[in-house]
Amino acid sequence: MAQYPVNMDIEPDVQAFFDEATNTISYIVRDPTSNACAIVDSVMDIDYAAGRITYDHADMLIRTIEARGLDLTWIIETHVHADHLSAAPYIQQKLGGRIGIGSQIVVVQDTFGKVFNEGTAFQRDGSQFDALFEDGDTYTIGNMQAFAMYTPGHTPACMVHVMGNAAFVGDTLFMPDGGSARADFPGGDAATLYDSIQKVLSLPDRMWLFMCHDYGPNGREIRWETTVAEEKAHNIHVGGNKTREEFVRFRTERDAQLDMPRLIIPSLQVNMRAGAVPRDTDGHPMLKVPINAL
Repeated sequence: MAQYPVNMDIEPDVQAFFDEATNTISYIVRDPTSNACAIVDSVMDIDYAAGRITYDHADMLIRTIEARGLDLTWIIETHVHADHLSAAPYIQQKLGGRIGIGSQIVVVQDTFGKVFNEGTAFQRDGSQFDALFEDGDTYTIGNMQAFAMYTPGHTPACMVHVMGNAAFVGDTLFMPDGGSARADFPGGDAATLYDSIQKVLSLPDRMWLFMCHDYGPNGREIRWETTVAEEKAHNIHVGGNKTREEFVRFRTERDAQLDMPRLIIPSLQVNMRAGAVPRDTDGHPMLKVPINAL
């Protein structure tokens, strides 16, 4: 396991933006000593039935950054999302910044390049992104050093990004009463997810954890912020010293009962391209629907 450069003395300024249509939380994370910032897990709006894409959520992030006089240096994707579309290239066009994702994006691209019959024109080398992170890689947001932790299991390319005393966990964990994400997508694995969660829970107890999704279990209000200590003690799927075997048994049985995410087909096609909408041979934006392939 990589030696992670944790620095609990740095407290980034974190601003959250909840997207009700996809239950996704996007973040603007500012270096506390400068105007440099990052965006984590942006959202592009889609009316799938109408085939219409808009940018209301992304525009809200852009307006906020401009109003605060911030300098966007990174646009981080914690993984290839299956439940919402990334707005990374749209935001980059407006504000700049580098788009980064885990290096195992190439595995996801290879898997779903076949599912969507993309042919040789679709590059499966991660070149659509500006940076491909390996486990333990560091990068800077202004004067703040951040690092990436490889946390596969939900998908092969999942990474948790740690910025000072804040960790952005993607779908590796949910809030304590939400448990964990599914592990039955192609390339997912429940035992691997358990091991990845243990890596996250090995961070300092006081580390703040920021979720990518929340669904308000049992009707509670939407929340997205917790700590390592709270997850270790109370997470309904892995807390209280639950064993790997217990988790794998539960996760496997639970995943078999779940429907596919509503936006999985457009999300995968767009997100494996770093947020770019695929085009047909005439250059028109176009999505495919593979039959009985997922």
